Amino acid sequence: MIGIDWGTSSFRAFRLDADGAISDRRAAPRGILAVEGGRFEEELLRQVGDWIADGERQVLMSGMIGSRQGWLEAPYVACPAGVAEIVAQLAVVPCEGADLRVVPGLTCTDAGGTPEVMRGEETQIIGVLEEMDGPALACLPGSHSKWAEVADARIVRFATYLSGEAFAALRGHTILGRLMRDAPIDLAAFDRGVARAAEPGHLLHHLFGVRTLGLFGALDETQGASYLSGLLIGHEVRAALPAGGATVHLIGAAALCDLYTRAVAACGARSVVHGDDAAARGLARLGRDAAWH
Repeated sequence: MIGIDWGTSSFRAFRLDADGAISDRRAAPRGILAVEGGRFEEELLRQVGDWIADGERQVLMSGMIGSRQGWLEAPYVACPAGVAEIVAQLAVVPCEGADLRVVPGLTCTDAGGTPEVMRGEETQIIGVLEEMDGPALACLPGSHSKWAEVADARIVRFATYLSGEAFAALRGHTILGRLMRDAPIDLAAFDRGVARAAEPGHLLHHLFGVRTLGLFGALDETQGASYLSGLLIGHEVRAALPAGGATVHLIGAAALCDLYTRAVAACGARSVVHGDDAAARGLARLGRDAAWH
């Protein structure tokens, strides 16, 4: 089987054997926004056409490829949802020479009735279900970080935090960025930002402090971005963690998960980091139960 994690900015493909092990992999900066004119079948064949020609006819895709801007809009599945509910709603995409399916995204509503959605993260969570002991809390850091409650091998509900995209916007397009210079992550400054998030005052008030600390020399130009990152992630983690604490299962890129590990620990909780192949493992798990032609 071929498993594909096709997001907004990147394309990752995995050739999976009968046991779900990765026998080959490919990656390219060919997310759905980079594919002109909706020529997704052409792009798929460009990336893995030789695998298909070699006999790998079962292709399962997850991520934004199943969104309204993707190849085919796969309807969202309502939470709680696990493998059975997701597999039952796999969308079939006509494709010459391949049996092509798209994993649907998930949806739920928050306490105020506002909808939540995810596409791709559900597959990553499925990929690490076996490593979660009992009720668990999964966090997938990124531009739109997801925090999902998992119980009985099903995603019960989840919440999205715009932390990554907010960081990029604030860093690049507001007055806060004027006193920042590109530099490696400064962990001491990051930790200061996380600690500030626990102090009285709204996030918007804390954000302006990023500028004033720089004006009065309390933050060096090389520390500002790290402090801002800690402030945003600190507010996110404190809002997402339940009152009684929880073990947080972090799924994603190692460098970002390391920062979240620091923030989670500063908030008094424990975290476990899972490898970056969660999407491949999730695709393999869903593919085992799919009703292929």
